[in-house]
Amino acid sequence: MKRIDTACVIDDDQIYTFGIKKLMAITEFSNHIMIFKNGDEALKYLKPVIEDAESLPDVILLDLNMPIIDGWQFLDAFIKFKLAKKVTIYIVSSSIDTNDYEKAAKYSIVNNFFVKPIRKDDLQRIMEDYAAR
Repeated sequence: MKRIDTACVIDDDQIYTFGIKKLMAITEFSNHIMIFKNGDEALKYLKPVIEDAESLPDVILLDLNMPIIDGWQFLDAFIKFKLAKKVTIYIVSSSIDTNDYEKAAKYSIVNNFFVKPIRKDDLQRIMEDYAAR
């Protein structure tokens, strides 16, 4: 299966980010992983490199409930960028609220919604989606 070059995880839960990095290593999910604690940190990194395809992640795993800038605010800012390459976002949240699923579906950049904890099968589905594009 095609390995993702750069994956980005935006999540404030340190236990989750520790676990997802381990799971990504086990599944050989990506060559590089970027971790940001909230949407603000991610936007500060991504904004200056939006025209540099090499610096942009291929896939973003985005939590919704975070301090400073949450996942929805991140999405609203991110969709305004004119990106140098296609970046696919997957929501990974503990939310089971159907309103969140419906709202996420309205963003064309969001490919899927996974409920935490993300599993090996979920990462493999993301890899399959990525390989198919």
